[in-house]
Amino acid sequence: MSAVLRGALRRLRPPRPPGPLGAQGRKEASSPSLGKDRADTVIIGGGCVGVSLAYHLAKAGLKDVVLLEKSELTAGSTWHAAGLTTYFHPGINLKKIHAYSIKLYEKLEEETGQPVGFHQPGSIRIASTPTRVDEFKYQMTRAGWHPTEQYLITPEKVQELFPLLNMDKVLAGLYNPGDGHIDPYSLTMALAAGARKYGAQLNYPVQVTNLNSRSDGTWEVETPLGIIQAKRIVNTAGFWARDIGKMIGLQHPLIPVHHQYVVTSTIPEVKALKTELPVIRDLEGSYYLRQERDGLLFGPYESEEKMKLQESWVTNGVPPGFGKELFESDLDRIMEHIEAAMEMVPVLRKADIVNTISGPITYSPDILPMVGPHQGVRNYWVAIGFGYGIIHAGGMGKYLSDWILEGEPPFDLIEVDPNRYGKWTTTEYTAAKARESYGFNNIVGYPKEERFAGRPTERTSGLYDLLKSKCSMGFHAGWEQPHWFYKPGDETGYKPSFRRTNWFDPVGREYKQVMEKVGVIDLSPFGKFKVKGTDSVKLLDHLFANVVPKVGSTNISHMLTPRGKVYAELTVSQLYPEEFMLVTGSGSELHDLRWIEDKITKGGYKVEIENMTDEMGVLSIAGPYARQVLQKLTNEDLSDASFKFLQCRHLKLSNIAVTAIRISYTGELGWELYHRKEDSVPLYSAIMEAGQKEGIDDFGTYALNALRLEKGFRAWGAEMNCDTNPLEAGLEYFVKLNKAADFTGKQALKQIKEKGLKRRLVYLMLETDNVDPEGNESVWHNGKVIGNTTSGCFSYGAQQSLAFAYVPMELSKVGQKLEVELLGKNYPATIIQEPLVLTEPTRMRLQRKGESPKT
Repeated sequence: MSAVLRGALRRLRPPRPPGPLGAQGRKEASSPSLGKDRADTVIIGGGCVGVSLAYHLAKAGLKDVVLLEKSELTAGSTWHAAGLTTYFHPGINLKKIHAYSIKLYEKLEEETGQPVGFHQPGSIRIASTPTRVDEFKYQMTRAGWHPTEQYLITPEKVQELFPLLNMDKVLAGLYNPGDGHIDPYSLTMALAAGARKYGAQLNYPVQVTNLNSRSDGTWEVETPLGIIQAKRIVNTAGFWARDIGKMIGLQHPLIPVHHQYVVTSTIPEVKALKTELPVIRDLEGSYYLRQERDGLLFGPYESEEKMKLQESWVTNGVPPGFGKELFESDLDRIMEHIEAAMEMVPVLRKADIVNTISGPITYSPDILPMVGPHQGVRNYWVAIGFGYGIIHAGGMGKYLSDWILEGEPPFDLIEVDPNRYGKWTTTEYTAAKARESYGFNNIVGYPKEERFAGRPTERTSGLYDLLKSKCSMGFHAGWEQPHWFYKPGDETGYKPSFRRTNWFDPVGREYKQVMEKVGVIDLSPFGKFKVKGTDSVKLLDHLFANVVPKVGSTNISHMLTPRGKVYAELTVSQLYPEEFMLVTGSGSELHDLRWIEDKITKGGYKVEIENMTDEMGVLSIAGPYARQVLQKLTNEDLSDASFKFLQCRHLKLSNIAVTAIRISYTGELGWELYHRKEDSVPLYSAIMEAGQKEGIDDFGTYALNALRLEKGFRAWGAEMNCDTNPLEAGLEYFVKLNKAADFTGKQALKQIKEKGLKRRLVYLMLETDNVDPEGNESVWHNGKVIGNTTSGCFSYGAQQSLAFAYVPMELSKVGQKLEVELLGKNYPATIIQEPLVLTEPTRMRLQRKGESPKT
């Protein structure tokens, strides 16, 4: 260790990030002029993300693309980045972003004539615990249906690829050929050359001093050199993004973190190698390590207790003039990671440190960037909060460019939607989550993961205080919502696992409660909107593929994109003539609201829309005794003849005003009860007291998921999203191609239907052991991956695992034998007729006809 510390203290050279060209020290000739006073798109910020967007928009043929940078290109976080590139991502479609970036970087030098310093020795993630091996198997099935290469490799193969490793603890490796690192400065300059080549204008140093939105939706961008009028603006300003947002009244939840990495002098054993070492990520040691010339570079992610935030920039703004500066390094903060690296790569013990880089990286609360149009502000787009800007820059530039030009996202990436945050995302919450996200950078990624920093937010349901000690809560768009409830003898708390864990039996108990008696669930996190006005029917007829429900009725409706993809699924109720309530999932609230508001503005509809999400609570009661319990609380007739399935009405329960909809995602007899948030506790208490004789009890979202899967109900974000059309998702019943209104996506859907489907959603029964599908696993047939699951769980009714999956049409018939990969093993699966359990309304209808329904 003394050599390492000695080297660190020597500070042999002034800090300068590595790069094959040492290019970061160069200053590019600047052009401080505007050149024009009008633009189609003004991009604010000249890091690699902003320049990539300019490149992609211009290459796609958009005229008048202007980028404004306050100092020089790459200033901020780009210039000092370690430049890692990887195909790996634990998410689904973010893999596409990574893959596009790498493929672009491979050909950028040839296209632009600018060298980019791209090295592709591959990368290996190291597993040194059995749980980590399980995680790698879990990730393998999630990667199997994607085109990029990923392999689970043996310790022997790990050592062959990286001969300098201490193999004592290595159990396996997750290997991605084609991974590596790139010089961030050279990459940005190549993208800039390409942007100019295709007609974009890159202006710097030009600081944006103010933003004014005009009544027609365009923007005035003020600078010291004059004003540019733009159709749209895109904030790509890195750690200045908060300052740009404040100009228009937005508080973007971003915070700079101090990230350090260390560069060593020449190491003889490294210099002697004939091929470049792959990048390694020692997940238990929480660091990355790669070859840098004839030495090594390694960067740790210290714990949330030790990591450092630059909180003063959040409260006071970024210091004027800060651009290509660094923070003071602090080796003490990362010493345990240095020791872990020296144990894993022993040659480090003899190495001297020649550079310690400590620079700002911008984090969002959940570490993912915020990309897309922002709700509540017309024609304001963001691409901010990039903790991994180099690998995301190429793919996100293309993704955002396509969205801007085509009017819809090219594929589903709701996890990076800027509208996943809201007023509940306070500065305190952002700081707490950024600490956690940074410190958890390399922790095991379990299914159904929960993270607890910053919780609860100010956004709790009326029942939170009453229920919090009785259940395991899950986090949904700022809300706390019960996942499952405790009983005496249960192992309580959050116990993550890749296999069945402590919630498995209690969820079965809650499933039985709803199927045999009656249960209550808090659904307050739903997004809830009121729409009213003379054009409300006309608007909804254009927005939704289903017909507009009559007064007193409810239906399930889908908003489609122009290409016929499923942008959203909502419950639509016409409460009064020309007054509607729209309900969507918790994670889709502002995602859907933005889309609706955009349609209202562009169509000139005379309607008002009000977001009622925070003011309104929702309780759902479901099960065979649901009617019996509610009837005790009201004089209204709740009989099947009087209050039919998919009807809605206002009534009073125990003298509390509710809007009741006869609908339940459980598929059982049930109602959703919409009410003032302050009435949640008295309403819940009245229902629970009234249901004592019937044995009423609580149930959570895990049981709800099991119940909906048995009924064959689709879920938005799983069976349907912007990657799927409603026909392949089996939603034909809700799509009225013959209705008069030319709803968005109608023409595209007609063409899809005419051409015929290539794949279809099917319903699988699996033969598993102690593991269940949850979605995004590979589906196999005859030794090949042919599809993927979308969601799954254990069926407590059939005592087997269930899953939805997309497979090719030729393999979609009932009875088809397939396999689903779970934790490295392929389990037999059979396509069965859906649903496994008929819904309560269907069972009642069959009974009236004298038929015997299956349950």
